[in-house]
Parts: sequence; C-alpha cells; structure tokens
Amino acid sequence: MAATVTGAMTAKEQLLQRVQTFSEEEAAEALRLLDQRADSLTRLLDNAPEDDEPTSPEEDALAREALEAVGRGEVISAEEIRREFA
Repeated sequence: MAATVTGAMTAKEQLLQRVQTFSEEEAAEALRLLDQRADSLTRLLDNAPEDDEPTSPEEDALAREALEAVGRGEVISAEEIRREFA
C-alpha cells in the first residue's frame, strides 16, 4: 500500500486494510450500515424544504459569472482542491 508523504496510511488505506480482515458476515453488515447511512442522507435531502428565498441582483450576477467560467472550462478539480488544502 502506498503511504502518504508523512508516512502514515490514509483513511482509505486503513479502511481497506481492515475490510480485508472481515469475515463474509462482517462485510455484509458493514455494507448494510453504509447503505443505511446513504439512505438516511438521501431521505434527509429529499425531504429538505425548497430554498425559496429570493436572490439579490449581485448574487444573480455572480452565479452567471460562475456558470460562464464553467462553460469556458475554467474549473478546478476536486483533487486539486484537496491537494491545496491538505
């Protein structure tokens, strides 16, 4: 397994290492818990009230600028953001 620059394992690496030691029953339970958590988040988002507050002209202009920038390909990947703030 690859280690981070500091030599410590990443959370994903630690999780993978642990999962590899699970019995089939433990793996099934872990999947059930992960699915349950995902389902809870989905229900929460599905039942959230719609944002009906009006936006200001300034907010509208910023949103248009952002969409135009995306259209021009002026975006930063999530990976780049993670590297910058790690």
